[in-house]
Amino acid sequence: MEITFVTTELAPYVKVGGLADVSAALPKALRGFGHSVTIVMPRFPELEQQGLLLARRLTPLEFTLGERALKATVLDGRLPSQVDLVVVDVPGLFDRPGVYGERGEDYPDNALRFAALSRAAAELVKQRIASGRPVDVVHCNDWPTALVPTYLRALAVEAPSVAAARTVLTIHNVVHQGVFPKDTLAEIGVSWNHFHVDGIEFYGGINLLKQGIVTADVVTTVSPTYAREIQTVEMGAKLDGVLRARGAALVGICNGVDYSVWNPATDPAIASRYDAEDGASKARCKTALQKELGLPIEPHAPLVASIGRMVEQKGTDIATSVAPKLLRATDAHMVFAGDGRPELVAAVEATVARSHGRAVFARAASETLVHRILAGADVVVVPSRYEPCGLVQMYAQRYGAPPVAHATGGLVDTIVDCDAKLETGSGFLFDAPSAEGLLGAAERAIAAMQLPGWRRLVRRVMRLDRGWDGPARRYEQVYRSLASP
Repeated sequence: MEITFVTTELAPYVKVGGLADVSAALPKALRGFGHSVTIVMPRFPELEQQGLLLARRLTPLEFTLGERALKATVLDGRLPSQVDLVVVDVPGLFDRPGVYGERGEDYPDNALRFAALSRAAAELVKQRIASGRPVDVVHCNDWPTALVPTYLRALAVEAPSVAAARTVLTIHNVVHQGVFPKDTLAEIGVSWNHFHVDGIEFYGGINLLKQGIVTADVVTTVSPTYAREIQTVEMGAKLDGVLRARGAALVGICNGVDYSVWNPATDPAIASRYDAEDGASKARCKTALQKELGLPIEPHAPLVASIGRMVEQKGTDIATSVAPKLLRATDAHMVFAGDGRPELVAAVEATVARSHGRAVFARAASETLVHRILAGADVVVVPSRYEPCGLVQMYAQRYGAPPVAHATGGLVDTIVDCDAKLETGSGFLFDAPSAEGLLGAAERAIAAMQLPGWRRLVRRVMRLDRGWDGPARRYEQVYRSLASP
């Protein structure tokens, strides 16, 4: 199949969250199955700053949004995975710091920025089809690309062959929706009598994700449990009714792990490579991490890690409130790694300052340092209030650090709670996103480290198959179902 994958993030070049990892790994897995995949994304400065080679097309891409005529430079590249990359450069829209904004604030022209990306992607599909290279599926991701199905439908009026390209929209987090004032419609080149434009109305304004939900042929999200959760009033972020209306066209598929990147047996970033049978080398990674971060060199002290964006969703405040109690109740050490909202960063800094040297904060940790933290950790806490899929818990499992997580979303789909003797299970779950829940589960995990079954648990979680082949096959099934008569 010919698949066009439209995104705003791509690991390791442009990364805000898990979308970047998915955008790199899913097209790679699909290409491994014999499909032709082309990623389309904006020309953010980081792409070339990190050494990606791009070739400029001689002919620019010209289109209009409302009354605004835009001219985009198109550049071609190829990723190390051999997946083709097409980069769209519209002067003044993407050549700035940050993907969606800077220092936690969205850019005020985001509607125009990502409408331009979506329209350019639709125009590129049209061009490709006109050149005799049909596109079977256009796979869009989150609200910044959710207008692609609308623009494709509009282009199909003039070029009917475009209608053969089917569309998939993946929701990576339903809270992020692209909500703008109603008068933004003219700016993005959509009118109220446009195709399914009633779907874009949202409490007096417009909602780009909602428009994508009602226009895409299939809507997917990143775990089966999250697919059910977002159809509820409590977790649907005011789109639950729209999502319920899609019925069987809403599908949950868990993300996977790219084991060519996240694998302690081959990882060049860690102190000593190891596999499920090699507990001694993981212990060396722990000692090396303690030295690197300035923690006491205590091989038998449990090392608990908290890794990720420091935002309310991820439960950073829950982790910081638990840390002092956990350090008093056990002989554990803690590592916090990440960056985010200033008040949460300040809370982490204050927690570390009061820890008497038993906790450290690796702010804005590099990805290589994250690899070393996972290799050195005994346990990784994931106290997210909600989690569409989550990747940290699966990385932790691969690196032999059983996760302690709130039972929500994709965390439920990827973690089985351990029994008392550790004969079954792949982590430690707690029911409520609270300090009490996290503390109880973390203490349970630390106590379990003294049990004879701990090494068996570590071997079991490291052997889990969370690779991308399974999820990619599910996406392949979705794509093929769209091609069926």
